[in-house]
Amino acid sequence: MICWMNGEYVESTELSVSPIDHGYLYGLGFFETFRTYSDKPFLWEEHCARIQRALEEYRITMPYTFEKLRDVIIELNKRNGQTDGYFRLNISAGEGGIGLGNTHYPNPNVIIFRKELPSVLRGQEKNAVWLNTVRNSPEQEIRYKSHHYANNVRARLELPSLKNLEGFFINSEGYVAEGITSNIFWVIANELYTPALSTGILPGITRQHVLNLANEAGLDIHEGKYTPQDLEYADECFITTSIQELIPIRGLGEKCYLGNEGVIYRNLHKMYIASIEKE
Repeated sequence: MICWMNGEYVESTELSVSPIDHGYLYGLGFFETFRTYSDKPFLWEEHCARIQRALEEYRITMPYTFEKLRDVIIELNKRNGQTDGYFRLNISAGEGGIGLGNTHYPNPNVIIFRKELPSVLRGQEKNAVWLNTVRNSPEQEIRYKSHHYANNVRARLELPSLKNLEGFFINSEGYVAEGITSNIFWVIANELYTPALSTGILPGITRQHVLNLANEAGLDIHEGKYTPQDLEYADECFITTSIQELIPIRGLGEKCYLGNEGVIYRNLHKMYIASIEKE
């Protein structure tokens, strides 16, 4: 797999980061995952804005323009067979020594990984389960997509596979939060529900795009704090990710939903695909 690190195209086996990088020592780093369609990274500006907010808050100086990184993404597709790919833009703080003496990070390590897209059909259903692992609280008011990922890893260990199954977090207050790698939506009486950012969830890029589409469609939208029992009243349930778009949920424990037959899910996913083609 060919990657890009700090201005150079390199094989993944040749990548190296110093053990005194604070991304390794203290988990100080941020990343974005996204995919391309016809060589273009979808919702690119939104992904860039989210990671830029994180970098600014933690005083990490980004040495490359996002325009430059977009060119790198296109080149990586070319070098990997001219097909669309699954990407991870990873920015770790850089070398800082042992201890917390740094007040800013002027030399981060910037890596763009690319791998093949999963061979999953649009509309393919998953089931979900409630996790025993409680969703942790973010380090700041709004959660960033950071290297502080042990909570997700701990939850992942509860499941045999993520291919056909997603785990749903509940936060410390007992409210529905998010999936291990996704945001959660559900439908009751043709109205759309999703946990509010105040539950500690990641402000997903696809989540927000779906909310924008739902608003365009004239749906009644509710963002709030909901219990697992609220979700179990739903007619439809689906999750969102930047890689697999909108994924219908068929079952959650003993609860059955409409899955890919859900009218709201089908309409929103159709609008999502249309927005890809428009961009």
